[in-house]
Order: sequence, then C-alpha cells, then structure tokens
Amino acid sequence: MQDNTGTVIVTGAASGMGLSTTEAFLRRGWTVVGLDVVAAEPDQAAVGSNGTAGTFLPVVADVRDREAVAAAVDAVLPEGAAIDAVANIAGVYPPTTLDTYDDATFRRIFDINVLGVLNVTAAARPRLREGSAIVNFASVDAFTVSPGQLLYGASKAAVVMITKSLALELAPAGIRVNGIAPGWVATPGNAATGRMDAAAASIPLGRVAQPSEIADWVWLLSGGNVAFMTGETVVLSGGDVMR
Repeated sequence: MQDNTGTVIVTGAASGMGLSTTEAFLRRGWTVVGLDVVAAEPDQAAVGSNGTAGTFLPVVADVRDREAVAAAVDAVLPEGAAIDAVANIAGVYPPTTLDTYDDATFRRIFDINVLGVLNVTAAARPRLREGSAIVNFASVDAFTVSPGQLLYGASKAAVVMITKSLALELAPAGIRVNGIAPGWVATPGNAATGRMDAAAASIPLGRVAQPSEIADWVWLLSGGNVAFMTGETVVLSGGDVMR
C-alpha cells in the first residue's frame, strides 16, 4: 500500500500526534479524513513541500457517537469509496486515583479512549477492503503502572485487548489491526504537565519522542511492508518501557 496513495481516517487530527499523522499522510499524497471535535488545520505549506500534498477532508464529530461519526464520514466520501487505513488516535488522559475518580470522569475516559476506537472502526468497516489496516493508539501505561493514572492506564490496556480481538475478527477479510503504545511524546498536552524534562532524563535514549516519529510508525503499520503483522502493539518509549 505504501507505494500508492489511498484514503485514511485519522482521529484526534487537530493536535499532537493526530495532527502529525495527518500531515505525514498528506505529504505522501493521501486523502485524509481528519476527525476531531474541533476543525483540524494541517500545515499546508509543510505537507506540500515535496509537491505531492494530498487532499484534506476535515470532519467535526465526537468519537463517542457512532452514528454521528458514520454520518460525517459518509458526508465527505463518495458512495462506495474505499478506506485504506484508520488511525484511532483521539484520547484523553486526566489524572485519576481511587480518591479522585468519579462516574463522569470514568465515562469520559473510557468512552473516548475505548468506545471511540470501536465506533470509528465500525463506521469505517463497510468501506474497508482486503489490504486495509487499522492502527489503534494505546500507551506504555497499558503495560506499566503510572502514579495517578488509574483509569487512563486501564483504558489503554483495554485498547490493547481490543486490538487483538479486532485483528482476529477482521483477519479473514484481509484487514490488519495493530497498535502503538507511545511513551513520552512532545505534544502540547504533555508539555502542559510540566514533567517532560524530568521524563526525558529518565529515558535511556535521553529524550522524549517527537510527534512526527510516532506518525512514521502509523505510516509503517498501514503499509504493505508489514503485511504479515496483525494483533500486535508496538511500544515506542525510547527504552523507558521494555517488554
């Protein structure tokens, strides 16, 4: 697939790793359905620097609403148009502990991080074809415990298992499903925690990841060069979390 252009849905497309993934596919000439709760605005100058910028189709929808996602995708893609890749990146990570969690926070974290993956995948499924790929975003917190991330870690562990289950379910159709588990990444949300410098000092490679480095892995997992890989979640942590 990587030698050709195609169509990809990217959730969380307005910022961070979602925006970088959007730009990575646009640079390669793809059509990107950029889905977020606010309108995404990729850097058109950057994505067109090599003269092969693809087509960006912004979609404003909430991944918690399956019907709204399906309607929004159908509104921007022609009837019968195929979807070659899905990048489920949208997520939230408010800190929680046994003392601070509440029902509303539980529902928000799991509805966006877990139900959202299922909703977008289900909305895309009628357009997915043999050779299509799905990449779900988990986190290193799915595999190791982080203080103050009671619900977030649990939600990302659920994404890892959903990735395996979907891989098994969709394999007969020739659709691959894999995951990415990033560690610390230089996104606006992570920067706002004020903990990135300390985090970088604890990482064996001595730095946090750039969003573009994570986006490159979405591209890799979406392509034919890893056509025999499905059901796996790749940890990208600079050596901070090994398994």
